[in-house]
Amino acid sequence: MKHFILLLCATTLMIPVSAQAGFFDKKEETKIVVPPAGAPLSFADLSEKLSPAVVNISSTQKTTQPQQPEIPDLQFPPGSPFEDFFKDFMQKQQGFPGEQQSEVPMTSLGSGFIIDAKKGLIVTNNHVVKDADEVRVTLVDNTILDAEIIGKDEKTDMAVLKVKNPKKHKLTEVSFGNSDEMRVGDWVLAIGNPFGLGGTVTQGIISARKRDINAGPYDDFLQTDASINRGNSGGPMFNLKGEVIGVNTAIYSPSGGSVGIGFAVPSNLAKPVVMQLAEFGKTRRGWLGVKIQTVTDEIADGLGLKNVSGALIASVTPKGPAEKADIKAGDVIIEFNGQKLDAMRQLPRIVAETAIGKEAEVKIIRDGKEISRTVKVGELEKAETDGLVEKASGDTDGKPAKGTELSDLDITINNISPLLRETYNIPEDVTGVVVTSIKMTSDAAQKGLAIGDVIIEVNQEAVKDTASVEKIVGAVKAEGKQSVLMLVDNQGQGDVRFVAIKFKSAEKKETK
Repeated sequence: MKHFILLLCATTLMIPVSAQAGFFDKKEETKIVVPPAGAPLSFADLSEKLSPAVVNISSTQKTTQPQQPEIPDLQFPPGSPFEDFFKDFMQKQQGFPGEQQSEVPMTSLGSGFIIDAKKGLIVTNNHVVKDADEVRVTLVDNTILDAEIIGKDEKTDMAVLKVKNPKKHKLTEVSFGNSDEMRVGDWVLAIGNPFGLGGTVTQGIISARKRDINAGPYDDFLQTDASINRGNSGGPMFNLKGEVIGVNTAIYSPSGGSVGIGFAVPSNLAKPVVMQLAEFGKTRRGWLGVKIQTVTDEIADGLGLKNVSGALIASVTPKGPAEKADIKAGDVIIEFNGQKLDAMRQLPRIVAETAIGKEAEVKIIRDGKEISRTVKVGELEKAETDGLVEKASGDTDGKPAKGTELSDLDITINNISPLLRETYNIPEDVTGVVVTSIKMTSDAAQKGLAIGDVIIEVNQEAVKDTASVEKIVGAVKAEGKQSVLMLVDNQGQGDVRFVAIKFKSAEKKETK
């Protein structure tokens, strides 16, 4: 990837002497630009009030490395037989199995903020303290406190810490605000520990909302142009009321530094996660037991939908909440528990935030008609422990099916088993292989191939197992062709079409 750096150079303007006198003699009224109503003249008061609640976090992970023996500084004439002898000797010594190990601390720096001064609870990012053996927080007055991790969540990249003996120290707390009230263009303030420099305040605006950056299943980031750099992770983003409306988490940066594109977990997503981590030490999310995909224009047209919205169910987990509620693959969920779905990615978050055990009403479109079902929400963490979540992706005999990876097409295929027929609702008379994994940036995905689709023919030859597909695809590629033609049945429902998928090697040649 090429990097471009724009250098702004000062330019000297040469003015004749005769012209300079007239220029400076001319009197003009100075125009004062008045800030619009609501715009702060300074962030100083707000920064002074909020900074004591922001902490710097250092986490230490102990690792081991071989303790190498001291190598004598010996030099030999070029071509000397001793040169090869000592070289071989030292190589053997470095690989000696009985070598000693020494602990080497690996330190990472980040930011956090206090949400409960009495209990000493601090919020930060999971990646700041992940795999840490020791965690320390530094207050604004440089007081250093030991802390323990009481809960982490990888899906939202959130973590909660607790400092020891909080009552012995004067701690300042801040509270969460309503991130849904934030509009594009609103002022925000970010406070953190960039590059380990300590408390640093930057300001900017909300640049965009509801950003999906493929960081996790519940992506709903706020984007800001407030300067955020390495070390700002876990720090708070404030509105002008002094409320935390986001947790600074990631940046987009070709150069490694701030380029004005930062991302924060919105407070309305972070707050329930933080509350669960503080209370239970883990998350307790709702679970529906389905795999979903986006409703595209073509899918909407094929299903006879009036609006391109909702979440299309690609598969249903056997014995999961959705199956028990008579929700099937091919249904389109348009409303869950009273909340309408404009986009597919809204559903995972809505379900996750629904109370476990709650009987929620689900409105779906099936065969062009709107119907309702009542589902008893399960627990995601329990489903993961029981191995039920993976089963929806095509496991056999309760064990994850690895499948056959067609690496040059970025898809994985499996033989159709009884469980896969049940999972993807594939009729008994349909033969071929089923797609169980697909890279979303691949040509196959762009051509509309999806998980659950059944490949019937490859290069106009009928296929019955993955071995035959692999053989034909290999032969087509060996012939020097840039793509392979497949006859695909949309999840075995009789919607058959031809798809020509490009090889990755062919795509690389085109870009050169």
